[in-house]
Amino acid sequence: MTSSLLMPRNRGRTGTAGAGTALGSVAPTRILDWRHPDVAALLRRIDVPPGSEAAAGPGHRIATLRRAHRWIAASVRPVYSVQDERPVSEVLRRRRGSCSQRLAVLESVARAAGVATRVRGLLVDGRFWYPRFPRLRWAVPEQVVLAWPEFRIGVLTPPDHAAGPWLAASELFGGLDELSESGAGFTNAGTETLFEALSRTAIDWDGTTACPATGTPCDLSAHVLDDLGHFDSRDGLFARHGQTLCGTARLLAEPVMGRRSAGVTHGRPYDRTR
Repeated sequence: MTSSLLMPRNRGRTGTAGAGTALGSVAPTRILDWRHPDVAALLRRIDVPPGSEAAAGPGHRIATLRRAHRWIAASVRPVYSVQDERPVSEVLRRRRGSCSQRLAVLESVARAAGVATRVRGLLVDGRFWYPRFPRLRWAVPEQVVLAWPEFRIGVLTPPDHAAGPWLAASELFGGLDELSESGAGFTNAGTETLFEALSRTAIDWDGTTACPATGTPCDLSAHVLDDLGHFDSRDGLFARHGQTLCGTARLLAEPVMGRRSAGVTHGRPYDRTR
């Protein structure tokens, strides 16, 4: 069974922000500190000049974000870090990060390049993570606060896939119906994490995807306890709803979990050479 002992107290985690209330931004934040030299170095490595995407078309913006995603997946080692508010520059310095932290790196790249971002807050059932912690289920929190990014891309038309002005991270590599055709969804087990999985399969938090009748389900909506709404930044989400674990639990768990590999690094480790 999951645990409520490690969760923050006095947090009323219910949806309050509607989809139309968060306009997003390209501004740096404490977490998305894209003006830091290490983030600038990352942009140079993937050949994305600062602000270059502000006037670019939707297709070019998506190509840039896909390139950044591939670089992060190959160069920032996936671990079980519990510090969701860690600045992106620190994640890059450590060369490792959780799914949440690596998604924040992608957001920072987007903002630095001139693409506005916002996040959708999802309250996910802790049991979703049971396959990763079969012997520590008692320590898995009841609820996990997940910041799922969205990027202001602009309107695309088929066959590119029509996503409207905002493109969720789930659709960065194609429409959900298209991605679901692989038949191999995400099980939250093994070496692959959510960050890597979104590039090859549908990550459907709403249950709107026409998933194949056979294969691993791509519909993850049954794991969503509540939709917390949209926020201009992940900083705003965590300020309103807190991180998954309380401060004491994070302090005790981070030295161990922050180094425990959550998957296999593909390619070379992150190189800070400028």
